Amino acid sequence: MHRLTRSRFWTILGTGLFAAFAAGPLSTPASAIQPKTVKSKIKVSVPSEDSELLIESKPTKTTGLTREYDTPELEAGKRYEYTFTARWRPNNYTVMTRPRTVQFTAGDEVAVDLTKDTDKDKAEIRYVPTPDDIVDEMIKLAKVTKDDVVFEPGCGDGRIVVASVKAGAKKGVGIDLDKDRVKESKAAVKAASLVDKIEIREGDALEVKDYADATVVMLYMGEEFNQLIRPTLLRDLKVGSRIVSHRFPMKDWKPDDTKKVTGQDGLDYEVHIWKVTEDAKKKFGKK
Repeated sequence: MHRLTRSRFWTILGTGLFAAFAAGPLSTPASAIQPKTVKSKIKVSVPSEDSELLIESKPTKTTGLTREYDTPELEAGKRYEYTFTARWRPNNYTVMTRPRTVQFTAGDEVAVDLTKDTDKDKAEIRYVPTPDDIVDEMIKLAKVTKDDVVFEPGCGDGRIVVASVKAGAKKGVGIDLDKDRVKESKAAVKAASLVDKIEIREGDALEVKDYADATVVMLYMGEEFNQLIRPTLLRDLKVGSRIVSHRFPMKDWKPDDTKKVTGQDGLDYEVHIWKVTEDAKKKFGKK
């Protein structure tokens, strides 16, 4: 089956039509005879009423939990493939992105469900630093030693991974999507004279392939991100590894311990720890 040939664009004619949608057949007609054409009705369910919906990377203007569209005239009997992407904010510090590609025959009625988690979900988190005294509490709860390798997905300014190595960890790895945060983290590592012990990477922490090297993972990324990264960590981390999170839980995987702390700023904080076990891998290692 061939991918969609993007041969024409069309604009919105009303709330029931796609906005700026590219469409084309997956195969070329065998003759020049004008083929019979039909439309397909497509119903898209999104995670929230104010979700942004993109169709073939083009934004639409409709709102609501369910969006209904008619395609342009499509060649009857041909197979088509469209990609739908929902973007929404579950809170004021997280932007979630969820794509789904569907294939259908022209004339079909098509339902696209973007409300369910997928392994292609992405989360972008607004940077908020963890206070230094709470960083210290995270390190204490993890019981970081000279044998530990500490990974920090979403390392921000690098303060947690730097503090972990200063506390005795033999190596640290920080990962962040933001170029400015990566630059800031590298500067902090250099200022601490820890360039030989800490690696800072620019990239998506959900796509890291070497979490198996970690013995401790430090998190301050939000509950949505924790839920996305949980299967990867439980798949890759060795039994006995520890996961420590400032504030945010991991849904139904209850922490082994939670420490409540009053910070130097007078605010109340929570720090959670999970220890990776074979039982946890089996029970919580899937989405």
